[in-house]
Amino acid sequence: MRKRLSKLALGLLIGATGWAANADSFTVRDIRLEGLMRVSPASVYALLPLAGGDLATDERVAEAIRSLFKSGNFEDISAEREGDVLVFRLTERPSITEVKLEGNKAIDTDTLMEALKKADLTEGEVYRRSTLDHIKGELERQYMGQGRYDAVISVVSTPKPRNRVALNIKIEEGTPARIKAINFVGNSAFSDEELTEVFQLKPSHFTSFYKSDDKYSRERLNGDLEAIRSWYLDRGYINFTITSTQVTLSPDKRKVFVDVNMVEGEKYTFGEARLMGELPVEEQELKKLLLIVPGTTFSQQLVSASEKLLRARLGNDGFLFAEVNPAPDIDEAARKVNLNFYVNPGKPTYVRRISFQGNLKTDETVLRREMRQFEGSLAASDKLDLSKLRLQRLGFFKDVTVETPRVPNSNDQVDVNVRVEEQPSGTLSASLGYSQGAGIIFTFSVSQNNFLGTGNKVGVNLNRSDTSDSYNLSFVDPYFTLDGISRGYNLYYRKTKLDNLNVSTYVTDSKGGNISFSYPIDETKSISLALGGDLTDITTGGLAAQLVNDFVAEYGKSISTYTATVAWNQNTLNRGVFATKGVSQRVGFDLALPGSDVDYFKLSYSGQVYFPLNDDFSVRLRTELGYGYKLPFYKNFFAGGYGSVRGWRDNRLGPRSGTSATDPDPEYVGGNILVENGVELIVPTPFARDNRQLRTVLFVDSGMAYHTELPGYNLDLGEIRYSAGVSLAWLTAIGPLTFSLSRPLNKQPGDETQAFQFTIGQSL
Repeated sequence: MRKRLSKLALGLLIGATGWAANADSFTVRDIRLEGLMRVSPASVYALLPLAGGDLATDERVAEAIRSLFKSGNFEDISAEREGDVLVFRLTERPSITEVKLEGNKAIDTDTLMEALKKADLTEGEVYRRSTLDHIKGELERQYMGQGRYDAVISVVSTPKPRNRVALNIKIEEGTPARIKAINFVGNSAFSDEELTEVFQLKPSHFTSFYKSDDKYSRERLNGDLEAIRSWYLDRGYINFTITSTQVTLSPDKRKVFVDVNMVEGEKYTFGEARLMGELPVEEQELKKLLLIVPGTTFSQQLVSASEKLLRARLGNDGFLFAEVNPAPDIDEAARKVNLNFYVNPGKPTYVRRISFQGNLKTDETVLRREMRQFEGSLAASDKLDLSKLRLQRLGFFKDVTVETPRVPNSNDQVDVNVRVEEQPSGTLSASLGYSQGAGIIFTFSVSQNNFLGTGNKVGVNLNRSDTSDSYNLSFVDPYFTLDGISRGYNLYYRKTKLDNLNVSTYVTDSKGGNISFSYPIDETKSISLALGGDLTDITTGGLAAQLVNDFVAEYGKSISTYTATVAWNQNTLNRGVFATKGVSQRVGFDLALPGSDVDYFKLSYSGQVYFPLNDDFSVRLRTELGYGYKLPFYKNFFAGGYGSVRGWRDNRLGPRSGTSATDPDPEYVGGNILVENGVELIVPTPFARDNRQLRTVLFVDSGMAYHTELPGYNLDLGEIRYSAGVSLAWLTAIGPLTFSLSRPLNKQPGDETQAFQFTIGQSL
């Protein structure tokens, strides 16, 4: 005989008295489950407080149904008795088989899916009747956080086979509310205009369409409130508080009004600063690092900077985890803040192991030889920082991070984990072209600063055409010796095919090479020496410049030269590619050695310095200067073009010499004096997430080449040409691609300009 024990859990939860009125308790011989499709029987049996052999009563059956409902897997549950068998009839809730989003643009799909996942609304989860409200609520919170208060969320559920459901979420994102006004209440020391400048959020203005700084978001407002607090603390107002913040919406939900209520308090100055606790470094040396000057306005930023400097100095002596805690002692009557810096150096820390990650193509020895922190030695902050900087200067890596986790079960050991993210460190190009003068042209060029991951620099350049052949091979081993002496070679050959060329001016054929060594003076400076030989053959035509003809008449058409080059180098740049701070400079002296057919010397200087303005903007200043005495015309300085003065064609700024004083089309011959300067403002690249791969600069270039032996081309700074423009450099797998668009500012008649210029393999 089948008896209905309970149809709905609600009846049992209120009081399952039906069975008590209609049936006696009984001993359960077996429990049967009906209606399961997705949920496993084992998981259901595990939830039941009854088993075979137990006594079934109304109370115990009610408890069983409550337990099953609590799991959240079932829409409906009923219990029946069939003889001595207790039967549970179960109706499962459907599972979510698919979640689709439509219409979202302001917030990407991954972000929204992650938010739904945190709310347990994802594929495979149980679909409950309250799910729709949860979905709408969660997505509306996401959009309200971006100030999109009129966003509309609709969810369509589509039943699928095997008790599943697909959810299609349609989103109308609406329009972000824009800030109409920001009001400050309670400020007297600073005006509303000054405080508004501290905010990243701004009331709508004429550049808001680009900056989007008038779009309200809760997160950005919280960040601005913290900025205001820090701003007041850095100006002596140690008791400053924000009492409340009100954000009001207009009826159409398009305008936002922000009110910030504050209490400024009184202004305080610095009192005395003292060092307390255990001092493993001389107290006078540590006191020099305190930026606190009694009588000056209190600044939390100076307190934090002093704390950081003290920790860094202690870290240099191996106290890597030293604690420095500034404790203020406030003199309310004098409105002064005395500071006690409590120092707890802890134990000296040693490095157990140094490991590297991310160097997929670069050999570990290349990274390890740049490290100035060694295994088994004291872990020093300055050595760790220098090691990171040296790795960045290589130019092989987009990013370098150094972590020092403690060794488990040890209080005086750490591991140094260095993670690098590799980037292209060379260029590769090949081209096939045709020109009317040179015929078919084939060019192949490889320049690799990290050849096969060895850290060696290799360059190969091949150029063949109907008129000339050119070959160049270079190699540099930066660690020829273990102490950092480098050695390099360079071989070149250039030949003009006279049989296929109607020579009208002149051509030079040359071959030669050199060997160079560089010796490090310290971590940032080095001296290099190069010895080389060159053989240049000159062929002149009927329209060769007078300067060329005069040189051939004096020295002949075949010139052998033996040269020595001495250079001093300094490099403190923070990165090898796309630096943002530091200095790089070189002073070089080239001299023709005895035994050469010509007697000359050349002195040159090149330098650049980066000044970071903030995290996004930097200024770069550069200079190129050169002077030569009795230079062969093929050793002259040239100006114009990318890397020199943008806006002019390559090598088209400077002295010109014709076949005679009346030659209407004189030839550019370069000069023995070079003056070039440039200033650049490095700005964030619009719409680019990664400014390590892209660089945008606004620039002003200036320069000119002069020749003291040609009439009319002596040094005259009034002849310097200027240009301004914008340049974009993109670091790709084949090397830096650079585009520049410039405008000459003082073009003169006869100047050859070029507004758009493009290079591969050269970045500034």
